[in-house]
Amino acid sequence: MTDSIIHEVRAVREEHAASFGFDLDRIFADLKARQNKHAAEGWKIIPAPESPQPECKLALQRTRFARW
Repeated sequence: MTDSIIHEVRAVREEHAASFGFDLDRIFADLKARQNKHAAEGWKIIPAPESPQPECKLALQRTRFARW
C-alpha cells in the first residue's frame, strides 16, 4: 500500500472516532450497528478467524526462567 492510502484510511478512522468523542463503547456500538444493518441488507458478513490454540512451551519457559 502507498502512504497516501494509509494516510487516507487513518484520516477516516480518526474522523469516525472523533465523531463519537473517542469513546470506544460508542465507536464499537456504531460499528456493530453498521454490521447488523449490512447483514440485514444481504451483505455477506465474514466472521473473524478463530485464534489458534496456544502452544505448550513448558520446556522453553523452564529454560528461560531457570536460575543459573
